[in-house]
Amino acid sequence: MTAMFPPAGRMRTGYDRAEVEEFFTRARAAYESGEPGGPDAAATASLSSTGFDEKDVRAAAFTLVRDGYSAAAVDAALDRLESAFVQRRRTAFIAAQGESAWMDHIADRATTLYPRLLRPAGERFRSPESGHGYDRDAVDALLERLVAYFDDGGELTSAELRTATFPRARAPRAYHEGTVDAYLDRAVEVLVAVE
Repeated sequence: MTAMFPPAGRMRTGYDRAEVEEFFTRARAAYESGEPGGPDAAATASLSSTGFDEKDVRAAAFTLVRDGYSAAAVDAALDRLESAFVQRRRTAFIAAQGESAWMDHIADRATTLYPRLLRPAGERFRSPESGHGYDRDAVDALLERLVAYFDDGGELTSAELRTATFPRARAPRAYHEGTVDAYLDRAVEVLVAVE
């Protein structure tokens, strides 16, 4: 049987092969069948969140095991798959409601992100109650790039947001990780939708 992705190597960790293969098999079946998230479903045009779609792709997580699939190769495939689902959704939405309606929809989503961007650096997210979180300065630097993207057409891609990592910092100098992650997920949705 041919491997779906390159292996990480016997002495390195990668994503569990069975988990990856099961996920991509389900994703391919959903994409090809026209389930919600595919172009033939009425729910697609209204951006229904039922069924298998780009959110499921974005939420995919796999166990790290020795000699699993290369994480970089699988992550790159997930990025392409997410974009494919978004493009199908976009095509169906535009066919049903027009391109200006799609852009209005995306603008509405982007507008929900903006109030947090207007907060002063160091105050954009809550701090963890104790322990560690994401370094505030590193998160704020990425958010400044997001501001530049929205305001001035600055350079930023959904892939950069999706793969962003931040140094850890103690609670007084950190942002709560889960809150930052949820915000960046929403920002990725907006960027993917217009790329």
